[in-house]
Amino acid sequence: QVQLVESGGGLVQPGGSLRLSCAASGRTFSRFAMGWFRQAPGKEREFVATINWSGGYTDYANSVKGRFTISRDNAKNTVYLQINSLKPEDTAVYYCAATQSLGISRRLREYDSWGQGTQVTVSS
Repeated sequence: QVQLVESGGGLVQPGGSLRLSCAASGRTFSRFAMGWFRQAPGKEREFVATINWSGGYTDYANSVKGRFTISRDNAKNTVYLQINSLKPEDTAVYYCAATQSLGISRRLREYDSWGQGTQVTVSS
């Protein structure tokens, strides 16, 4: 498994932006795809975005497409989620996760390592 630590969450007004970071250790970072998921109170954890091992392929949930951008820096063992035009419905705990495969995936069960999560609250 790989150890993952998220940071960058916080309280932001509607329309604002945040950049979430996820630092990885314990496994060769460039050999696996990464994903971001989120879980709002009383709801199931849901897919947000995924990026393949090289950063060349990405995929997004329809609800965030055009507002969120996933990226990675393999030299820094870090994956990022830039979130813009935030809405109150984006309020959730955001988790990064790692797969054991090179390619992107939306499926939660294909991710075997998870961070502790970072809270994003969108409120005026």
